[in-house]
Amino acid sequence: MRQIILDTETTGLNANGGDRLIEVGCIEMIDRRLTGKNLHFYLNPEREIDAGATAVHGMTWDDLKDKPLFADVAAELRDFIEGSELIIHNAPFDIGFLDAEFKQVGMGGTRVCVAGVIDTLIEARAMFPGKRNSLDALCERLDVSNAHRTLHGALLDAQLLAEVYLAMTRGQNALVIDMVETADAGGEGGPTERADFASLPLAVVPASAEELAAHEALLADIDKQTKGKALWLKLGDS
Repeated sequence: MRQIILDTETTGLNANGGDRLIEVGCIEMIDRRLTGKNLHFYLNPEREIDAGATAVHGMTWDDLKDKPLFADVAAELRDFIEGSELIIHNAPFDIGFLDAEFKQVGMGGTRVCVAGVIDTLIEARAMFPGKRNSLDALCERLDVSNAHRTLHGALLDAQLLAEVYLAMTRGQNALVIDMVETADAGGEGGPTERADFASLPLAVVPASAEELAAHEALLADIDKQTKGKALWLKLGDS
């Protein structure tokens, strides 16, 4: 599965009120492995940037006046994300800005060209109800280092989000998946034949007399320390 972790920076908060994209960062991941293939643009928004937005990402319009317009990179961005599953933190915000920009250059909505969108903010709220679920908070909670970040940046945030997403979705079956993938690869000799263990008898190793005696002594000691309140002894007598 091809997934694109995507983040943006903007001139403000209102895509429908004239605010524009100033930065887009995309990181490619295939089958839960980062490929090293990224796409990153700074953009000329053709307007001033709100002071509050500059406080977040550190950029002003003067920093961006020599950068390309969105129209100059729209086709390349569209080609990069096409057919992929997007992974975005607070997806409605970024998708809203992308849709507004694509609309201005005569292209359809973002969701039309992608296979789907995963909103990690929604997933985090379900996984950690009642807790702060900003990207910074998730990095701290999931031991993803963001110590090198002082200001936001789209590509840096996408890199952090990739690590957060992998940590959030690394379930108990991850080891089994890795083992299956290793077996399928089979090394230099090709695919490895899988053994069927279903018909093998289950080995039962009984405790020795010494182990049983040590177990009984331990239980008696616990019962003594709890002044006869050991529940397993009462249940055993009933």
